[in-house]
Amino acid sequence: MSASQTSDVPTLLVKIFGKDRPGITAGLFDTLAAYSVDVVDIEQVVSRGRLVLCALVTEPTVASQGELRATIHSWAESLKLQAEIISGIGDNRPRGSGRSHVTVLGHPLTAEQTAAITARIAENGGNIDRIFRLAKYPVTAVEFAVSGCETEPLRTALATQAHEIGVDVAVVSAGLHRRAQRLVVMDVDSTLIQDEVIELFAAHAGCEDKVAEVTAAAMRGELDFEQSLHARVELLAGLDASVVDKVRAEVRLTPGARTLIRTLKRLGYQVGVVSGGFTQVTDDLKERLGLDFASANTLEIVDGRLTGRVTGEIVDRAGKARLLRRFATEAGVPLSQTVAIGDGANDLDMLNTAGLGVAFNAKPVVRQAAHTAVNVPFLDTVLYLLGITREEVEAADGDEELLH
Repeated sequence: MSASQTSDVPTLLVKIFGKDRPGITAGLFDTLAAYSVDVVDIEQVVSRGRLVLCALVTEPTVASQGELRATIHSWAESLKLQAEIISGIGDNRPRGSGRSHVTVLGHPLTAEQTAAITARIAENGGNIDRIFRLAKYPVTAVEFAVSGCETEPLRTALATQAHEIGVDVAVVSAGLHRRAQRLVVMDVDSTLIQDEVIELFAAHAGCEDKVAEVTAAAMRGELDFEQSLHARVELLAGLDASVVDKVRAEVRLTPGARTLIRTLKRLGYQVGVVSGGFTQVTDDLKERLGLDFASANTLEIVDGRLTGRVTGEIVDRAGKARLLRRFATEAGVPLSQTVAIGDGANDLDMLNTAGLGVAFNAKPVVRQAAHTAVNVPFLDTVLYLLGITREEVEAADGDEELLH
């Protein structure tokens, strides 16, 4: 029977509560089968071993309805379950227009924070249709399916609320595009890796403090990036080229970086990096991590030594956004299907160009301008913003181990 055919027919909502165990769902529908009812909808939730099972079915004939109710209650009691049966007309009411997925990350996630987020959803005209936990560690991640309000106004409202109460919230529009092939592009320094690469080079040149001062000012948006880049690189003049291998060995990946990339690649995503750092490091990361794209500035090396200059096109704030577009074109992915992740002011154009821009442990100016922010030190939490659960990640890792 189609949705239009059930819109005005009598239906029964059968609700079963109790301790979960194998066979309950099969037992309920085996019991219902004796009355030749049609299934209109099913929902089931298990939390801490307690089951809530709801079945919306067409009413049987008037003569057998009382018998059905008695049989269901008797079956439930035999299994020490509770049953409730509610009469009504037709299917569930249609969901409102404007549908979004709202992902909330907490470390921990408190009742007070949850109350504030859900209240703001309601204030914006949104109805929460479903709630699903994506992860319980290293953060608690919960996804709300919301209808009845448009994505952009809801994103703006929840971003303000999230900042005030100290949780991370991502709002993306629902639809088939969420399951489509995607491109994820990341910044490198303090995003994919824990370090600032130029500071690693500077430590070998004995000018780490001077470079760090300029880097900090540039990341806060107080200095023009290209000017600051040239000023910092000049301090490296004369370094032996063998320092490149030393810096590569010193680079520390951000916790969760390998998991993020490995999972995205398994799902068919293409992954790239853009950096205001140097190809001498990003090319190595591309090879080690199996990335699809990588672009950065290039340190000039002449006669085995760094000259204190960079060569080629400068990768700055505008350059990162330009490279995101280029990678998307090469990947055959529309910009609406791209995700950009970064932490600094020079990432802002890229974050705002992408379909979803994620500020990762970012400076305040970046958090306020990005679509969403993640403020926990685990890069793989970005997976939850894409609707991927921790269980799915671990199951995929387990399958991979079995293959080897």
